Amino acid sequence: MAVVESGDRVQVTQNNREFIGVLMPSTTDFIVIKLASGYNVGFNPDTAQVTLVEKAVPISQEKAPQHIKPDLPRVSIVSTGGTIASKIDYRTGAVTSQFDADDIIDAIPELTEIANIDGTLLFNVLSENINPSLWSELARCVYDQIRLGADGVIVTHGTDTMAYSAAALAFMLTTPVPVVFVGSQRSADRPSSDNVINAVCAAITATSDLAGVNEVMHENESDDTCLVHRATRTKKMHTSRRDAFRSINAMPVARVHYAARSLEPLSDHALRRSCDLSISPQIDPRCALVKFYPGARPEIIEFLLSQGCRGLVIEGTGLGHVSKEWIPHLQKATKHVPVIMTSQCINGSVCDRVYDTGRDLLRAGVIEAYDMLSETALVKLMWALGQTSDLDEVQSLVTSDVAGEVSIDQSRTQLTFGGSL
Repeated sequence: MAVVESGDRVQVTQNNREFIGVLMPSTTDFIVIKLASGYNVGFNPDTAQVTLVEKAVPISQEKAPQHIKPDLPRVSIVSTGGTIASKIDYRTGAVTSQFDADDIIDAIPELTEIANIDGTLLFNVLSENINPSLWSELARCVYDQIRLGADGVIVTHGTDTMAYSAAALAFMLTTPVPVVFVGSQRSADRPSSDNVINAVCAAITATSDLAGVNEVMHENESDDTCLVHRATRTKKMHTSRRDAFRSINAMPVARVHYAARSLEPLSDHALRRSCDLSISPQIDPRCALVKFYPGARPEIIEFLLSQGCRGLVIEGTGLGHVSKEWIPHLQKATKHVPVIMTSQCINGSVCDRVYDTGRDLLRAGVIEAYDMLSETALVKLMWALGQTSDLDEVQSLVTSDVAGEVSIDQSRTQLTFGGSL
């Protein structure tokens, strides 16, 4: 009887049913195979029979040389550990993002039609493990790539926290070339993976005349177009759909047509900025995002301040409200730290001038975030506190449009920190 190993194509028979797939490593006693659909199935070894169908073909370690085309722009791809260009070794079950430029081209050869590719593995972590200090490290890396002559930069990133990282770079970097964040909702080994379409559309965007920092992901469940979203206006709206990313309170920047390899501008933001490259990577992570809910106790404010919190973002209801018992606690907090009010609503703007509660919040010194996303407001507050410790200067930064994150009606009354109506 032939010995089967991880990576072999096998047939598993159990309860008079037959399944064919690739034998996967398993950390338990169960037999695990990957079906053609991309899904894994486990079997009890006491009742399942395994038959070899085909031995695994050894994976070649040789890489095809990269051919530089002088007529194409240079795009640098910086990886932070996302799965968009990861490789799966079925003999070990490992998914790795540790790749160089040749690995990227091997995984997504269409990129060579668009640009000459350089690859940098900055760090290799799950996106939920990325923290503010890594945002600064990423900003410095992207800055260096542009300074060394990159015509555009692509940042591959896990989708769960991509909006946070992209917003951070939008505040930290002033860039004359496109910086494009891209991810993949489904891993590269699944037939429904969106990695190739997203990466190619990101490369098209990175070689375009678009400005600043943006995100590129599927527009719909088809494989025909991607949308370009401004980094500070983007929210992940679904856990697993390929078209999970949406622009909030703003139009998408552009639409990228995959087959035609073309980009269609959709907003005035779609213009390359005439600016010098600069970086402001300092950040203060000692901030918190607090969601108000019916019955929420305001003592959380004092607790956070006692733990050294230097700034608060409150996600209030509707136009930006909390219960009346929160107001004295917030008024006390604003004498020491900036307190920003956002809304739990996806669309629309905070306006604390409509109801009495809102006016009381303004008198207490709470700062309106207008139509800024809560996540973006948190990142912006961290960045602002990294630039200055002066509370009035922090408020000026927070209420200014730094990277397209907020729409401000300049006729609205601006309050001084801790001031009154």
